[in-house]
Amino acid sequence: MNRLFTALCCILCSTVAFAQYEIDGVRLQPPAQDGIWVRPADGVPAQAIWGFADGIRVGINPPGRPRGLLDIFCPYLGDGERSIINYIAMEPIVAGTRNRGLSELEKSSIDGGQGKVFISSDVPQRPSQWDKLHPARGTVTVEDGKQTLTVWIYCERFDNGADVYVRLRFIEDNPYQFELQAFAGTESAPLESFILTATMGNKMRLRKLYTANEVKLSTEIWPDYKDKWFSPYDRTPLQGMIRDRKGGAWAFSEPSETQQDYINAQYEDGTSNGWKYKGKTATQYWYAPVPHPELQTVVNGRYTYWAIFKKLPGGIAFENFELVEPFRQGTIYYFGVSPEKPGKLIKQINKIK
Repeated sequence: MNRLFTALCCILCSTVAFAQYEIDGVRLQPPAQDGIWVRPADGVPAQAIWGFADGIRVGINPPGRPRGLLDIFCPYLGDGERSIINYIAMEPIVAGTRNRGLSELEKSSIDGGQGKVFISSDVPQRPSQWDKLHPARGTVTVEDGKQTLTVWIYCERFDNGADVYVRLRFIEDNPYQFELQAFAGTESAPLESFILTATMGNKMRLRKLYTANEVKLSTEIWPDYKDKWFSPYDRTPLQGMIRDRKGGAWAFSEPSETQQDYINAQYEDGTSNGWKYKGKTATQYWYAPVPHPELQTVVNGRYTYWAIFKKLPGGIAFENFELVEPFRQGTIYYFGVSPEKPGKLIKQINKIK
């Protein structure tokens, strides 16, 4: 039932306008533009959203939607200013165990609500309490001649004892990606892995996964899967991933459809409007600049939309899309949603020196 509630909230609330967000009857102001950035409005109750004025944005704890997720907004894709393209969940695995902590499904120890609370900070120090009306604004600095916007996102302690947080950083000349640096707190249970998983590939119906030697198709990985749950995982080891000249590892995924296909798609009766993507096609990707030798690209798929169990137009597509490796304190990853095709992006990274 909790999974059903979470998914329905994701779907039904994905079209709520920023200006309508309220907490306890207090209206939250939309993110304010500050040069090339947007970030929470200063000195007033504000929505917790950071990123590029003309690029990708990340939000947390939105009223009316599940918590425990990084909300990925991509208004440049034309599916609406308030349309969420994907979510990233925090899923730590404690050493000696196999089960993941689930940030979007576990109960909050702060208020008992659904989903772990994410708490923002301008400094690398966990705030003593959660101010749900006044998120951190983020810090704008210049690094190597480029403006950056940085905010720290702390998660409540997980039921398995994991205590994790990330540093989000947006860098001036990369408007379609952001950096996540992964940490465990000093009182955390020892970690096997700290997985940051993009959880909603079905929104854009991602079906192509680019590796070093082939393009994997979801419909070929699981040709006979017709169940209403998650498919088994498919794993690509580091040796099969695309590498740049510095040794970084990349995983690219894109839809098998065009924007016109999106517009003309035929959905089963009862499919919620929040799943009916009509924006531009885009490439979603993960990048690990210093990969562990055991790094893997991991995907699973769904034949039906989560919770409503209506078939996806065109067949099974990737749902979770993630990099998995043994935990290392301070590991850096990048997540991007680019309007460019994978082929062009791959040519660009081959030029990295």
